[in-house]
Amino acid sequence: MIELLQREWIYLWYYFSLQFRQIFKYYLLGMMLGSVISVFGKGKIHGFLGKLGKTERRLPGILMASLLGIASPLCMYGTIPLAASLSKKGMRDDILAAFMMSSVLLNPQLLIYTSALGGDGIAVRFFASLFCGLGAGLTVHYVYGNKPFFNFHGFGEPSNRDTDENLVLRLVKNMGRNLRATGPMFLLGILLSALFQRYVPASLVSDLFGSQEGFGVLMAATIGVPLYACGGGTIPLLQQWLAAGMSMGSAAAFMITGPATKITNLGALKIVLGGKRFFGYLLYVAGFSLAAGQIVEWFYW
Repeated sequence: MIELLQREWIYLWYYFSLQFRQIFKYYLLGMMLGSVISVFGKGKIHGFLGKLGKTERRLPGILMASLLGIASPLCMYGTIPLAASLSKKGMRDDILAAFMMSSVLLNPQLLIYTSALGGDGIAVRFFASLFCGLGAGLTVHYVYGNKPFFNFHGFGEPSNRDTDENLVLRLVKNMGRNLRATGPMFLLGILLSALFQRYVPASLVSDLFGSQEGFGVLMAATIGVPLYACGGGTIPLLQQWLAAGMSMGSAAAFMITGPATKITNLGALKIVLGGKRFFGYLLYVAGFSLAAGQIVEWFYW
């Protein structure tokens, strides 16, 4: 029995260390880039977002807001106070919806992580997030018009923790917070990937998430809801699943429903949306993830 456990531990350590060596460089680069943008570029990004409220060109404004959401390093609990302050200054809800939706799905740090999935993985994640934000903004505009969509009552100005006068120390402190926030989930993702490699047959992954007229997309969108905990933590899993036969369309669906239904994000959104609009948000995420996954499937077919 002891020999069996020792042998299994050796196997798991082999898979874990192999996966770690393959993906750590992407994690490290992403974490460093995220901290650099947070310390030196966050103010400029959000300042440019504030100027979009003055534009009368609807579609370009919503599209740019979605791009800025991807560029923003803030999590949802940081994005909502920013959106609240911009709303008080007259920012339109369709602009805010596009920014918040794409910000939920992607940030510069996660985009670098996704490099581990190859160029196709980066492109799919980027454009899925961009168009999901664009679709959210257009939906709010055409469905709600000038009626208020968000309720930011009680939210003040966003706090800024990057205040050290020494820029080097400011960056180092930000990286330390970043490491504490993402490191444990990153290691957990590698551990789960090692367990999948050891104990889950590749044929099972291929059967569940392969190209099967949309079934794989539906399965991936469904498991993205309970399984997703951290963007960086899911990259090792996606890397292993894609290698085992998961289709890119299924991966796209997982990359949308996962962060969009992350429990902390849902808790924050429920506060500013209310029951009816929150349910509409869930329907939108489900519909977009399935549609995006199927479109990617057709493209790769």
